[in-house]
Amino acid sequence: MSIVADTLSGADTQRFWQRFRRNRPAMLSAAVLALIALAALLAPAFEAMLGVDATRVDLFNQYASPDATHWLGTDEAGRDVLVRLLYGGRISLLVGLVAALGAATIGTAVGLLAGYYGGRLDTLLMRSTDGVIALPLLPLLIILAAVDLAKVGVPADIANSEMASLYRIVFIIALVGWTTVARLVRAGTLSVRTREFVRAAEAMGARPTTIMLRHILPNIVSPIIVATTLSIGVVILLESVLSFLGLGIQPPIPSWGNMLTNAQELATRAPALAVWPGAVIFVTVMAFNFLGDGLQDALDPRATRR
Repeated sequence: MSIVADTLSGADTQRFWQRFRRNRPAMLSAAVLALIALAALLAPAFEAMLGVDATRVDLFNQYASPDATHWLGTDEAGRDVLVRLLYGGRISLLVGLVAALGAATIGTAVGLLAGYYGGRLDTLLMRSTDGVIALPLLPLLIILAAVDLAKVGVPADIANSEMASLYRIVFIIALVGWTTVARLVRAGTLSVRTREFVRAAEAMGARPTTIMLRHILPNIVSPIIVATTLSIGVVILLESVLSFLGLGIQPPIPSWGNMLTNAQELATRAPALAVWPGAVIFVTVMAFNFLGDGLQDALDPRATRR
């Protein structure tokens, strides 16, 4: 049985929560993110309560001021801004979470294999990681997002579906966003694999897969959690940039990024249409960054509490 030094349980869990609760920015960020996620989940309830339809176009009600029905007013098509903002939050948060988890999974697999086996495999995987890091991220994402899915073998019904843009953005970001986790996992694996419990498992004939998943991975899970949390904000920002450029989530599916795209030509006539999605993106990204810093301080007892 491995000695899982960094896995939180019992007294370790209490110490973690004590350290985390002392970090006020992290606690506030967690509360803000919970509130944003809850509001996004309750988007249909808000839609029903206000008696509006997020997709209904009403050209006679363009640029309406906030009132009892439209709390944030309406956009250039007469649609309720608040409800569209909540539905957009669903998409942006979903992309951030799924893409970050996908990237973390790829990075963890690469880091474990490189750190455990070493040698030529380590060299090959780490040079590949360096190659991905050396690529200019935003231009690469723009090129990949502009690829016609139907011309690369994707079935036509999937390539032409409304959700195709969402699947593509998640896949693209996960495909290039795993390098940080891979380096962290490799460094942790190199440290843990020389410990006595790993040597004992090898001497008892445990398979490499079992050793990596049951003995090494639990001991390096803390930096993975922190890196994944920090990357969620980056992914949301990347999705917003691509959607702003017209290469991300495509209408009629709302996202914070394409709401900014629709508002960029209306900055002088209706500046609030750009302020609200921009403000939500800013708050969400900052909250994930503060939350990641708080988790790092709480999970690492040696970290200096700011």
